[in-house]
Amino acid sequence: MEHLDEIGTIDQEVMGDSSRRQYILKAIQEKRCIIQQNEHGIAGFLIFTNDFFDNSFISLVIVKPSDRRKGVATALLDYYVGMAATSKIFSSTNQSNTTMHKVFETAEFIKCGYIENLDEGDPEIIYVKINYAEA
Repeated sequence: MEHLDEIGTIDQEVMGDSSRRQYILKAIQEKRCIIQQNEHGIAGFLIFTNDFFDNSFISLVIVKPSDRRKGVATALLDYYVGMAATSKIFSSTNQSNTTMHKVFETAEFIKCGYIENLDEGDPEIIYVKINYAEA
C-alpha cells in the first residue's frame, strides 16, 4: 500500500488518466502487484491473476517512460515467471503494440492466439510461456 500513489502516478503518466486506480488498489490489496525499483524509485509494475482458465495471466505491465528500454519489463516478466502459481503463464497485447511484442519475444513468450473485437480493428495477441521447472 505504501507504493500506491507512486504506482498510480506512473500509470496516469502512461495512460493519461487515473481510471485504473481502483483496479491497481485491488491488485495491491490482493498481493497481485509486483514492482521493479531502481535508485530513483519505482521503474515499473506488473499485475497478475491466477484465474485465466486455471492458469496464471499477466494482465498489465507498465514501465515509467523515463525507464523504458532498460530491461524493466523483461525483468518483471522473468521475476513473475519464477514465482507464478502455474506452469503456464499467459499474457496479451494489442497487435499494434510493437514494443510489447518485442518484450514478450525477449522474455521467450510464444504467440498462441488472438482475440478479435476487444479494441476495434486492433486484435489482442495472446502469448504463453511454459515454465518447465514447474511443469
